Amino acid sequence: MSTRSPHAKVAGSRHRDAPFLPERERYLRSCADAGATTGALKIKRNELIWIARLLPATASEGVDIGRLNELVRQRTSIHTGVTMGERMIVAARPWLRFLGWWREPVSALPFQGYLDGYIKWMRDERGLSPSTIKQWQGRIRLFLQWCEETDRDLKLLQPSDIDAYFIQNAARWGRISMKVVTGALRVYLKYAATQGLCDSRLAIALRSPRVYAQESLPSAPAWSDVRRILALTETDKPADIRGRAILMLLSIYGMRRGEVVALRLDQVDWTGRKLHMLRFKRRQPQVYPLLPVVAEALARYIDTVRPCTSAPEIFLGLHAPQLPLSPSAVFSLVNNKFKTLEITVKHRGPHALRHACAARMVAQGLSLKEIGDHLGHRSAFATMTYAKVDMRALREVGEFDLGELP
Repeated sequence: MSTRSPHAKVAGSRHRDAPFLPERERYLRSCADAGATTGALKIKRNELIWIARLLPATASEGVDIGRLNELVRQRTSIHTGVTMGERMIVAARPWLRFLGWWREPVSALPFQGYLDGYIKWMRDERGLSPSTIKQWQGRIRLFLQWCEETDRDLKLLQPSDIDAYFIQNAARWGRISMKVVTGALRVYLKYAATQGLCDSRLAIALRSPRVYAQESLPSAPAWSDVRRILALTETDKPADIRGRAILMLLSIYGMRRGEVVALRLDQVDWTGRKLHMLRFKRRQPQVYPLLPVVAEALARYIDTVRPCTSAPEIFLGLHAPQLPLSPSAVFSLVNNKFKTLEITVKHRGPHALRHACAARMVAQGLSLKEIGDHLGHRSAFATMTYAKVDMRALREVGEFDLGELP
């Protein structure tokens, strides 16, 4: 005898009788495998029933945002609700993407073809890393958007136009930022010239501002502030348990945020108490002792919070689809802690904790070679900047008595 309630039977019948049943069931199984809760699956199922009823039989040929908005209008004309339209869009887009039926809005940027060609060149011809491509792509996109907004044709650009771009952004760019943008533009304009997109003399005309090596101090919070940041995560909340492990890797091992999100389960040697890490800049593996406090934080996260999935990465999202964390998610984690505690430093992201790690090692008397090895620097020159935060050594220089010299 069935123990299902009449309501459950009706809901099951609605699900089976609605169009696109195989497509909906495939998607719901995928969501369940990704860690979606029973409650979340129920909400998705009910929304998809409505969406499936409103979709045309030709939906497999593609659905764009205009068509989806029309479905929302049809739905809200039958049932009103403040969040009904938003709920429908939130449910529909992932499903349609999963099926390959969603048609992303075409970028309105007239120079998109230029940008796409440049991205392909960076990837296929230069062999640049995805992170470098993403960074340079963003710089060039902003420049091309500015060209569009100011009605400038790339083929007709003059050095004075490039000057105007820098003048417009001068208030928010420092010299280092200007140097980075200049370098990115120079490479792009050289590429564009080879494609006949602009004058070959533009890249030659670009001049970078002078930036002196080691001219600035690294921006780092005091170690006491790092302790305060870690203290914020001493709770039983899943986000804090995960955050504590991440913050320890950043501040104790001086890891870069990209290295944190790339860390895999098989890189932690629990028996040998070792942490195997791939340093991005060196492109070489390094082995570190797994400190007890870090081992405890990692174990607690993995055992009690981390979703049980086949993903090799250690740090995953807390909610479905529980994908590996992005570098921007790590930045948000750290930045929010700085804001909560109102810690005033120039930069309030993961790299500030890396600088704090280095500054603490300097204060403890470690050599620059030891610090550079710990941070995964490619050269000793990269570590030189931390010599300037060793106040004890600076005082020794200041107290040196020249009177004893002949």
